[in-house]
Amino acid sequence: MPHPLPPAFGVPHRQPIFNVPGAVAAMTLVLVGVHAVRTLVLSDDADIEVLTYFAFIPARYGLPDTMFYLPGGWGPKVWSVVTYALLHANWMHLIVNLVWLLAFGTPVARRFGSVRFTVFCAVTAAAGAGAHYFTHPDALVPLIGASAAVSGAMAAAVRFAFAPGAALSGARSIFADHLPAGSLAQNFRDTRVLTFVGAWFALNLLFAFGISMPGADGAEIAWQAHVGGFVAGLLLFSLFDPVPRSRTA
Repeated sequence: MPHPLPPAFGVPHRQPIFNVPGAVAAMTLVLVGVHAVRTLVLSDDADIEVLTYFAFIPARYGLPDTMFYLPGGWGPKVWSVVTYALLHANWMHLIVNLVWLLAFGTPVARRFGSVRFTVFCAVTAAAGAGAHYFTHPDALVPLIGASAAVSGAMAAAVRFAFAPGAALSGARSIFADHLPAGSLAQNFRDTRVLTFVGAWFALNLLFAFGISMPGADGAEIAWQAHVGGFVAGLLLFSLFDPVPRSRTA
């Protein structure tokens, strides 16, 4: 009588209900915890102080009298390019970012591993802050939200998601998140990649013209930060990718 194949040679008999990498789960808990403390524990004055010290405020770097408006010394100039991504305007803003983080961050975290993925998110968040600063060097309005890092994860995912056997290839392999990715030039010869990237930029062009989204509450969407994170994710993907590059032309 034949015996059933072991899980390694077929589909496992039991699939976990939640299959989220540890780095993504930890990031989700941190984002939810930070927002919960801000909204449920801190007073309004205390929350404003948190924004002052941890949100990215371009004027901190440009205006000569910045210290009058933004106390804190040099420290916030260093860490706020990343810590702003931990803060959100409201629960809907947070939930939207978490949905996209789970969708795109999950395959990237599986591929990169926890440490690489965490550093990658920090780098793409900083790239988003840099792009926002380039267009708003004197702004006193704080930049908050994980959108730039999420955009970076989207860009990283698209670098390998359409490879043969990958998640969006049409013939998903059990190793879908660990198959070799092509070079950037090879990616941009794939019409599916071009379509995804084109649609992503078109959406952000709508934001540039004032179209809002859930959770924005009428606030201006920092689409430049999205673009900065996305472009950084595309260009820096290979520096973080532990999977050997595909050699196909």
